[in-house]
Amino acid sequence: MGDAGGVTATDLTETERSTLHRKKERGSHERDLVDAILDEGLVAHVALTDDRGPLVLPMVYARVDDRLYLHGALANHLLRTATGGAPVCVEVTLIDGLVLARSAFHHSVNYRSVVLFGEAVLVDDLDEKCAAMVALVDHLVAGRSGGTRLPTDAELRKTAVVRVPIGEGSAKVRTGPPIDDDEDLELDVWAGVVPVATTFGEPEPDSGRPVGLGVPHHVAALTPR
Repeated sequence: MGDAGGVTATDLTETERSTLHRKKERGSHERDLVDAILDEGLVAHVALTDDRGPLVLPMVYARVDDRLYLHGALANHLLRTATGGAPVCVEVTLIDGLVLARSAFHHSVNYRSVVLFGEAVLVDDLDEKCAAMVALVDHLVAGRSGGTRLPTDAELRKTAVVRVPIGEGSAKVRTGPPIDDDEDLELDVWAGVVPVATTFGEPEPDSGRPVGLGVPHHVAALTPR
């Protein structure tokens, strides 16, 4: 999602809990990098602590300007707890490669990640809820909202939508080859990077589709030709 609303993005706030301590050179609070990672990712892991202990769930999301939207059933325990005042942590990671070193100790992955901290706010306004739902489906497949029925007011009232500010947090990125110890460089062991990428297969139409209805362009565009 772009900054369609004309909101000027500012770098993330560096606080005690968002300050990077290890491998600080891989970290960043730059908003452009944060937005790029969030816009490319598909699943966020949302965590909080309730009276039973820590809880984390994977959730689809969408970014609109400086807000991250999440949704679920009204009875969703995590969302109800979050909007009750419990601070949340939202994490998105993209895996770009397996980093295979000469030693087991130095194996790693190339990745891009974002961690956000904040308080989730329940969205009550139906117009904002509808816009958030549109953003969610368009985040999964660009242009999808134009090819589907939009939610009714009744459906929106059955859905919990929350927003988390994109303000406090950090990004972290690892790139490049393995970092082996000098004494291991001559070992007779293969080392390098195996790239990892998310790809989409051929669309599989639902069996209940109308006869003759073809795959829409916004869906077909996901599959490389």
